[in-house]
Amino acid sequence: MAFKLKTSKRACEIFDRIEGSENLPYYTLVKLAMAMSLRSKEPLSDDDFHTNTLGKELNRQTITGDADALYKCLMELYAGKHLTDEEFFPDYVKAHIDRGAVFLDREHRYGGDFLIHLTELEKGL
Repeated sequence: MAFKLKTSKRACEIFDRIEGSENLPYYTLVKLAMAMSLRSKEPLSDDDFHTNTLGKELNRQTITGDADALYKCLMELYAGKHLTDEEFFPDYVKAHIDRGAVFLDREHRYGGDFLIHLTELEKGL
């Protein structure tokens, strides 16, 4: 069972930039990225599962914490199937983090006041 994953280089760069400009902790941005990805109506593509591992190493407990089962359930609902623990972490978690970072970056670039903008998205986080 895996307990660590490495983000893509692009996700790491996005999180570093937003962390610096918005003064939000890195792990908060990781959770927001997962929420943005899960909010999307588009299914994960094969490319989402094949991003590089040149970014930051993250610990499972730090990412999901006490809500590990909740995150797994949300990802199973999104995928429409049961996920084994090995599929859930690191595969699906990494795919949602990396894809969500791109979504988060778009919102950050074009959303004005970042946190207020996130709370006012059509469906909210």
